[in-house]
Amino acid sequence: MIPKVASWKKGRVSELSEIFAREGSFAIVDVSGVPASNMIAMRNSLRGRMTLTMAKKSLMRLAWIEAGKEAEELETLLMGADQPCVVHSKEMNAFEIFNELEKTRQGRPAKEGDKAPADIVVEEGPTQFGPGPIVGEFNAVGIPAKIDKGKVVIQKTTTVVNQGEDISADLGIMLSKLEINPIEIGLILTGVIENGFLFRSSELDLDLDGFRDELVTAASRTYNLACNISWFSPVTTPALISKASNEALSVAIEAGVVNDKTASIILSKAFSQALSLTGKLDSSALDEELIAVLGAASQTAEVVSSETTAPDEEAAGESSEEEEEEEEEAEFGGLGDLFG
Repeated sequence: MIPKVASWKKGRVSELSEIFAREGSFAIVDVSGVPASNMIAMRNSLRGRMTLTMAKKSLMRLAWIEAGKEAEELETLLMGADQPCVVHSKEMNAFEIFNELEKTRQGRPAKEGDKAPADIVVEEGPTQFGPGPIVGEFNAVGIPAKIDKGKVVIQKTTTVVNQGEDISADLGIMLSKLEINPIEIGLILTGVIENGFLFRSSELDLDLDGFRDELVTAASRTYNLACNISWFSPVTTPALISKASNEALSVAIEAGVVNDKTASIILSKAFSQALSLTGKLDSSALDEELIAVLGAASQTAEVVSSETTAPDEEAAGESSEEEEEEEEEAEFGGLGDLFG
């Protein structure tokens, strides 16, 4: 006798097969351990960007084959998922899906039978609790506590459970009172298929800030290299033209080529050199015009020099006046001591 297949299972397989046939990215997440209330909140936070569909692994396998997909791909996605959930998004790529799902991670209080995902450490220091039976409750589960200055204080930093060990019910309660929620829950991604490419979650866990910095550094170095080897492109052409223009101007000035751009610079340079030379000659060798120019330059230098030294002289004068006042005050204090 052939066993009858429940109609709801057929409907579920058809629904999943239709989802798997859509365009976009597919992912499997593990939702084991997520309370119903948390699951509803997580779904609401992702609504509009991706859909989540719960189903048994056996029904997923049937629907996947029905949609014409490779069975090995689904098995890879299902690895590590105790309670799988199908995720589909038409708009988001694999990296965006991973980043959005990572935001759903949160801690919950430990319950009896939970295994520590990592070493659970209680830090030394004061707590929010006042004196009472709670001191004994802490010590009973291996958390050294005492009363100090009207507060319950953890005496020293203690590892209460090592990674992989079971957490007792009493310890879970006391950790919760210290606001230590060691059990991580969330929509934990196991893998994504996008445009025929399969990505495991570990391959999508990138340091985006570091990656962005590396891209900026690489772009900057590439730009500098392109400019140094005179590689013309829409990005480098303005800088290369500006560099060539400046170098041509420098060569023209050194060669004494006079044009609209170099004339004023060359004349100014020649005038400065002439003044420097005439300053070394005897006044009898100079005409009246050069003597007048040298005199004007000398007066300008004296004005600048006086403006520079004046503040120093004023500061020196103020300092001497302050010293005289201090001496007078000292003498007055001495007379007061004599007649006091």
